[in-house]
Amino acid sequence: MRPDTPAENVDHTAEAARLERTAGLYPEDAEALLLRAAAHLELSGDRPAAAALYDRLLASDAELESPYLVRALKASNLWEYDHEAEARAIIDGIRAAAPRDPAPWVIVGESLEAHDELEQAHETFTEAVRLLLTDVPEPPAAAHPLLFGRHRVRRMLGAAHDEWDTLADTVHSLPVTLDELHDPKRVWSLGSENPAELEAEISRLRAEVGAYRTALSRPFPVAVLHWPADELTELLEAYPSLAAEYPSHEEHLAAIEAALRELASSGTPNLGIVPGTVPSYEAFAASEGTTPDDADLLPQYATTLAARGRALPWPPQRSAPCWCGSGRAYGECHGV
Repeated sequence: MRPDTPAENVDHTAEAARLERTAGLYPEDAEALLLRAAAHLELSGDRPAAAALYDRLLASDAELESPYLVRALKASNLWEYDHEAEARAIIDGIRAAAPRDPAPWVIVGESLEAHDELEQAHETFTEAVRLLLTDVPEPPAAAHPLLFGRHRVRRMLGAAHDEWDTLADTVHSLPVTLDELHDPKRVWSLGSENPAELEAEISRLRAEVGAYRTALSRPFPVAVLHWPADELTELLEAYPSLAAEYPSHEEHLAAIEAALRELASSGTPNLGIVPGTVPSYEAFAASEGTTPDDADLLPQYATTLAARGRALPWPPQRSAPCWCGSGRAYGECHGV
């Protein structure tokens, strides 16, 4: 279920409860599942309950994959129900820590922007792009919202275009330009009596909403199962009958890339790769009441991992590390 689904179309409280129960069953995926649960609680209007989930994650003994993202989401949520001082303190801490992950910077910048702290939002977005994108040949997709957010805030501040704004224009792919989308005067066109102006504004708004939905929506990807070399060796030693599925690790990797390219060429969106492990596969087989040597179980296992938020999006940026774990850039490895 997409966390941006309107409240009238889904019971967000029930969905949050379901995700909490799932997190109890799969503690290794608790972070991703509880973050989605907190998003549903925010949409339901129960912000204190969402804050409690963020606190639960931060107080956990388990090491978090994205601790600064959790803190940023907590700060954004707190500010929405009159805990501004605490939210600002958390935001200051995140900025001082300078995380290398774009996501917390995006949340912090947009939170400041939403509360009309435009100068602070601009400083935050600028700090982030300088930290993460200086001397980077190709901005990763995860960093695009930083460029777009900075561009948007600078338009509202009346600042002239600079090199980062030019880069934002370069990575922007919608038919409506960023200057149009972020024009502060657009609001006045909504009160126009000219049908042509209203129609043009509706087109711009549709493009902008589409961009936000693309960024916010996290539907389960069509995921292909990937066994790292050591895991595949262990799997085939324990269950030799699966050798028919995996003649060698090299062929396994080639088959993954070929399958994903075929799906992409057929127009299938939101593709991903899920890394498998033998212990979790054996546990999954037991939960399904069957044995791990059943080859028909493999695609079900991949789908279940994807539903638990374990999928990595495919394809990576050409300059990003290849999904296979070789350490080489994707464009020099399986992306050739």
